[in-house]
Amino acid sequence: MSRAHTYLRLGRVSNLPTVWTNVLAGVALSGARAPAGTAVLLALALSLFYVGGMFLNDAFDREVDTRERPERPIPSGTVSAGEVFAAGYGLLGAGVVLVAYRTPHGGAIGSALALAAAIVVYDAWHKSNPYGPALMATCRFLVYTTAALAVANRLECPVVVGALCLFAYLVGLTYAAKQETLARLQSLWPLALLIVPLVHGLPAAAHGVVAGVVFLALFVAISFAVWLLRGASPGRFPRAVAILIAGISLVDALAIAGAGAPGLAAVAALGYPLTLALQRLVRGT
Repeated sequence: MSRAHTYLRLGRVSNLPTVWTNVLAGVALSGARAPAGTAVLLALALSLFYVGGMFLNDAFDREVDTRERPERPIPSGTVSAGEVFAAGYGLLGAGVVLVAYRTPHGGAIGSALALAAAIVVYDAWHKSNPYGPALMATCRFLVYTTAALAVANRLECPVVVGALCLFAYLVGLTYAAKQETLARLQSLWPLALLIVPLVHGLPAAAHGVVAGVVFLALFVAISFAVWLLRGASPGRFPRAVAILIAGISLVDALAIAGAGAPGLAAVAALGYPLTLALQRLVRGT
């Protein structure tokens, strides 16, 4: 395996479209008019956070992966833990610097620092932590707030509501992902949180074509993933989790459509098939 492919695998780069749509949603829900270049720069900055967090996730999980996933880059000896730690922290630092470069707003910089801290806490303490799903969801919540504060220097109500819907979805998703090594679901009720964005987006779906299509796509994705999780087919957990990860872009698209931006919502919705396609090249879990 080449070093480049190892890094792509460590960073779970196939899931990056969901980060880009998080940024698009945060900017759109802020109500501010941001130049395209600003959105691209923020997407790059928050991609650095994501990839850095994934590097640190593998570095902190190396002992568990040695037992449960020995094919991962660190246990297999493809790369050293020290190198992965250095790269992970370096990427987080670069992300903070890029956000600070883009905006003089203290709120955005504070949110970026909080995001970096939340990522490290999650990576270091998620395996035995019952609040791990909430920590992961907090990271995505802070992506919304960082993007919004970078362009508006304030958090409008739609940003907070949209971020809370995403938070609920991520708690359900992360709960499902944590069951992968058990090969069975211990409880079904946390999966109910996956439908929170659907409940919030129902009024928009009833009054807009784009919102309606996105709503239906998200409903189908969640339903299929839950069906897989409850089934008995081999490999069902990784497949279900991959679908739910890609579904983050649909959550973002539904929030954007609800804010009255159907064109941007359609763009965000493309993150779903793009993520699924990229996951065929680089595993997303």
